[in-house]
Amino acid sequence: MRLPRATRLVVLAKRLGSETIEFIESRLEGKFQLEINREKTRVVNLREEGASLDFLGYTFRYDRDLKGRKGKYLNLFPSNKAVQREREKLHEKTDSRQCFKPIRVLIGELNRHLKGWANYFSIGNPRGVYGEIDRYVQGRLIQHLQRRSQQPYRPPQGATWSGHLVGLGLNRLTGRAPA
Repeated sequence: MRLPRATRLVVLAKRLGSETIEFIESRLEGKFQLEINREKTRVVNLREEGASLDFLGYTFRYDRDLKGRKGKYLNLFPSNKAVQREREKLHEKTDSRQCFKPIRVLIGELNRHLKGWANYFSIGNPRGVYGEIDRYVQGRLIQHLQRRSQQPYRPPQGATWSGHLVGLGLNRLTGRAPA
């Protein structure tokens, strides 16, 4: 009989010794009858300099206090892999095959998609990543508008690109209230 596999499991412990590891392994393999892939299993000490853990789209890492106080805090933010996947999805949603869509319809679809993505990553410290995604979306929409027109598309006189896109209905992730 083949034993079921746990695809992902993270165990957080303040102190980790051989007894703790043996206890966890005996419970998983004994009581729960799960097979541990020892090639993929690793122990990460997040207190070590530069150590981090990527799990379920987040990166967990201890960082120094931003206000200069002694000690570190556990910081979590969207992982690089999750951000890259989001950029790929946004690229697909704004590629040249979408030229037929009116800009307000496209922006409405992007807003719905981005709201869901931002809600998932709303815990932790996503502000820097939100700004990165905002800039990427603005760039893709500018490219989309210019691709659709035979004449160079420009925002109205006195308006910035950012302000123009917000005027067309684009919701920005930075500065948004948590949902």
